[in-house]
Amino acid sequence: MKRISRRNFLKVAGVGAAALGLAACGGSKSGSTATSGTASSAAGSSTGSVNTAGFTVQYGPNPETLDPSLNSAVDGANTIITIFEPLLIINENNEVIGGQAESWEASEDGLTWTFTMRDGLKWSDGTDLTAKDFEYTFKRMVNPDTAAPYAETCLGMIDGFDAAQAGDTDALNVKASDDGKTLTIVLSYPCSYFDKMAAFASMSPVQQATVEANGDAWCTSAETFVSNGPYMITEWTPSERIVLTKNPNYVGGWDSSKIVSDSITLLLLEDSSASYAAYNSGEAVLIKDVPTDEIPSLTKAEDGGDFYVDTILGTYYVSLNLQRDAFKDAKVRKALALAIDRDYVGNTIMQGTYSAASNLVGPGIVDEQGYFYDNANGGSPYIADDYEANMAEAKKLLEEAGYPNGEGFPTIEYSTNDSGYHVPLAEYLQQTWGDLGITLSISKMEWSAFTAARRAGEYDVARNGWVMDYNDPSNMIEQFCTDNGNNDGKYSNPDFDAAMEASKVADPAEHFAQLHKAEDILMEDMGCIPVAYYNDFWLQSSSLKGVWHSPYGYWYFQYGYIEE
Repeated sequence: MKRISRRNFLKVAGVGAAALGLAACGGSKSGSTATSGTASSAAGSSTGSVNTAGFTVQYGPNPETLDPSLNSAVDGANTIITIFEPLLIINENNEVIGGQAESWEASEDGLTWTFTMRDGLKWSDGTDLTAKDFEYTFKRMVNPDTAAPYAETCLGMIDGFDAAQAGDTDALNVKASDDGKTLTIVLSYPCSYFDKMAAFASMSPVQQATVEANGDAWCTSAETFVSNGPYMITEWTPSERIVLTKNPNYVGGWDSSKIVSDSITLLLLEDSSASYAAYNSGEAVLIKDVPTDEIPSLTKAEDGGDFYVDTILGTYYVSLNLQRDAFKDAKVRKALALAIDRDYVGNTIMQGTYSAASNLVGPGIVDEQGYFYDNANGGSPYIADDYEANMAEAKKLLEEAGYPNGEGFPTIEYSTNDSGYHVPLAEYLQQTWGDLGITLSISKMEWSAFTAARRAGEYDVARNGWVMDYNDPSNMIEQFCTDNGNNDGKYSNPDFDAAMEASKVADPAEHFAQLHKAEDILMEDMGCIPVAYYNDFWLQSSSLKGVWHSPYGYWYFQYGYIEE
């Protein structure tokens, strides 16, 4: 296994360079600043006639949820950023700009953030939207009854968070002015990337009236769905399509003169063959789920074709359900991790579209001294690149754990959704863990059922992954804190939790030192098994213009249109 190639590293190097000095909780306050990512536009300026009727794309199956506070999937977020708008947004130049807030400022000590709302804000149903809607949303999100997976990530730095999570939601120090014009948020410690957090999809507002009238069903049909973005849902046929129509009541940060397409249709397909057929027939002008067996025949965009591969800041990993007795021993977990030939996975199974992962936090993510990845573990990978030696060590560890040649180890099940490389990887793990004497069965599930089961802990082993929401390593690492809503493996180590808590300081050096310590502990425990560093790959027609792709795995369709 080799480290990520220089070519791919350089694609994300600019991402980290732009974020140096801005990534830590603590440090100077932020105003309107460049984000820690570099958007990759796959569309040029228009040279022909513009068709504003609309276009059709595919980037995922039926979403598990489109409630911004409950979503934790990239495909859901891709829709949410089109139909909702948070306080701030990330524009096509990778800058944080005003969204529903026209301006914002942080106090000198970095603790008090004040957002001034735009005039004339409306929900898609035409009713007024004010700062009070954001206060309601954030207090709903922190409510333990909501069980929002991103609550700690998004709101954990706000004063009163712990008391709010314990049930006193009014303790969260978020307050709208009586006239609804300003929103004041008081933090418990300085967080220099809080402006980027305010632009995160999960921080989008939800309308209290429709939530209370319809309960959890408010976000499951077009009839009850109320949003505030440039597009709104007007048709939803589950597992078939969602139709987004331009929102006539939209007021916000996107340039309305550039929002020209009347509609955007989302094909809800998980079968890559069906997606590919839709693309080849001309029904869809962009698809994310490309059949892997077709990749060798596709021409890359850099060579004049329509196949795009773009680095994103994320890691594909395997979750072990640590509530299962089979995985209580760290020696077992390490044995399973060492038995994976990551070069083979990245270059053969994933056909070079992903890169071998030896650490949890991958390239492009910064720390005070440069790149977190380079400075982790004393500059050495956590998982060495000698596969034969790794396999020998895996067998030794399994024997030390009481399972010589796998004898006595229970049969385990690998859960995954059936798209992309997920099943081929599962079949490879079935073979390589079989070489340890471990029997692995495979359970293929529909996407929304799979994610729900994984979050509920109803699995033995499951494919998993994380794409960064902002360029600070805490975003990748904190999901393994004991009480984090995204801790699907139920990993728990008091020393790890203590290091993560100690990272919440204003001193960048101490912040990153504690994050390195936390990753050291996690990888020593093998609390998850890193496999590969993500790239996004997709097919896109040259007729689709005005859209762009970010290093956080998002497509921005707000300005999209068809050129004829």
